[in-house]
Amino acid sequence: MTTSLLAPCLGWRLRRLAPAALLPAILPLADVAGLTAACLMTTGLRWGASAYACAVLVLLVADGQHRLRICRRVADQLPRTVAVAALPLVGLLPWVGAGPGLALVLSCVVVLVAVRMGVCTALRVAHRRGRWHEPTLVVGTGATAVRVAQLLRDHPELGLTPQGFVDSRPPSEPADLPVLGEPAELPGVIAQHGIQRIIVCFPAGRDVDLVPLLRACRELPVDVCVVPRLFELGAALPRGYLDELGDIPLIPLRRLGHSRLGMAAKATFDVVGAAALLVALAPVLLTLALAVRLDGRGPALFRQTRVTQGGKTMELLKLRSMVDHPDPDTRWVVLPEQTTRLGRWLRTTHLDELPQLFNVLRGDMSLVGPRPERPYFAARFAQQIPRYADRHRMRSGLTGWAQVNGLHGDTCIAQRSRLDNFYIEHWSPWMDAVILVRTLGTTTTPFLGGRK
Repeated sequence: MTTSLLAPCLGWRLRRLAPAALLPAILPLADVAGLTAACLMTTGLRWGASAYACAVLVLLVADGQHRLRICRRVADQLPRTVAVAALPLVGLLPWVGAGPGLALVLSCVVVLVAVRMGVCTALRVAHRRGRWHEPTLVVGTGATAVRVAQLLRDHPELGLTPQGFVDSRPPSEPADLPVLGEPAELPGVIAQHGIQRIIVCFPAGRDVDLVPLLRACRELPVDVCVVPRLFELGAALPRGYLDELGDIPLIPLRRLGHSRLGMAAKATFDVVGAAALLVALAPVLLTLALAVRLDGRGPALFRQTRVTQGGKTMELLKLRSMVDHPDPDTRWVVLPEQTTRLGRWLRTTHLDELPQLFNVLRGDMSLVGPRPERPYFAARFAQQIPRYADRHRMRSGLTGWAQVNGLHGDTCIAQRSRLDNFYIEHWSPWMDAVILVRTLGTTTTPFLGGRK
């Protein structure tokens, strides 16, 4: 995301020392205390109980249960909490037995629920007394936006203090709060007023113009919620994943870049997976490299500069499939006569992509992510296709969501960009696993990559 959008917020980010800034740490600390107490209450398990508690804590983080919701209601997340507490029991049963294992799970669930209820009750009391309030911004000035601001003012127990509106038009109904700026000024308004929550409620501008602004704000420690269209109708989403203001449901947006724990897990999986695949496929790779070398006309490996995360460049490795290509960095289409017979087969089966496992091991790439493009075309597409550059928010991959949906080679770049950004916004370890299975299950190639 561009530095110009974030620059006004950097100083504020360093100065955020108010007590309300500590709110995101309350639930994690409460869960740690609760799990520790549950382990101490369980006799005879010791290390097994400690390992179980650590696993539950990791799963709570991965499931997003440490996000402090606006509606302080523990019951909505109870089914998810029970599921998270029960899952590690599968690995614990062979060591502790069914009886002690079930007792440990039950005690953890009871203690977690009790601790969370205590935290939420204490927060509501503190908020009613005017403590630990978070400055909140409403994006939009329509009737629903005005009602959202009024609900926040009428319910101080929610802990959100509305500072004003951001939109390109005045409020449609009388409101006691000012319009602090237009959507293009959103980062500056956040910095000036120390905003910690944003509620997006049908602003006047186009969504296509609002998306890059919200993506910029999501790099900051600011929670963003969106009022869905047709919110009067019930959505097919579990209540534990939603938030609400009275009768108005809110959909929380994921933080850009995701959690550090998630990214660390992805990087670890990349290294372990690439190393295992290289060991398993070493005979195939060596045989193909020898065949390419014996085919003559150059070395076995082809190296090319590609753009990856953050707009940085890397040297991509492939098995050589072309001969005497006049413009490998600026020419899009590869003609049949510019490839060898073996090279055409390698490109058809995508086996020429196998050396990129070394790129994954070196940290240049990920196993799954947007396919990297050559600098000439990356700059060109960034000028022609809206939000194309946003796909560089994540490390490039050997395969990706666009590729398993058939968009590789000479296909629509705009649609590929949209699918790449969809992957980044909805990334999860499970999604990576699905993409890898679909890639391995493709009949034409064990590793499906973009064709350049």
